[in-house]
Amino acid sequence: MCLCFLTRPAPDGNREVLLGRKKTGFGTGKIVGPGGHVEPGETAAQAAARETAEESGLVVNVGDLREAASVTFRFPAKPAWDMQVAVFVADRFTGEARETAELAPRWYPIDDLPGRDMWDDNRYWLPQVLAGQRIRAEFVFADDCETVAERRVVAVADAR
Repeated sequence: MCLCFLTRPAPDGNREVLLGRKKTGFGTGKIVGPGGHVEPGETAAQAAARETAEESGLVVNVGDLREAASVTFRFPAKPAWDMQVAVFVADRFTGEARETAELAPRWYPIDDLPGRDMWDDNRYWLPQVLAGQRIRAEFVFADDCETVAERRVVAVADAR
């Protein structure tokens, strides 16, 4: 799995990130970043670029993606939901965000994320990633599959 967070300067000089309300599939109704499955023969970065274009209409070159996190999600009450996700961030892209069958995208201030409408785990790692940190994290969800029961978030040295 992959996620891609695009950022840009806002008119007020602050930064904003592209998120969107998920319209179908896993996480319907939640505000998420574009992303999805890595197809056979694709790298996680290639999948992130493809999914971003499919879900938002914005085109990002694979070379402009920065790998920002590796996040493991565990759902003991629904093990079929367990996943490993490669997270990328980019601030170079082309096009205009548009609503698609999967996502209703919108730009949000990075310092005012819509936390209550997002997965519970986001508050523990997304602000750090959007601030430029590289992390590795693992989240175990409670039986309600909504609330984080256990978490581990560690900064990792950038190999570049």
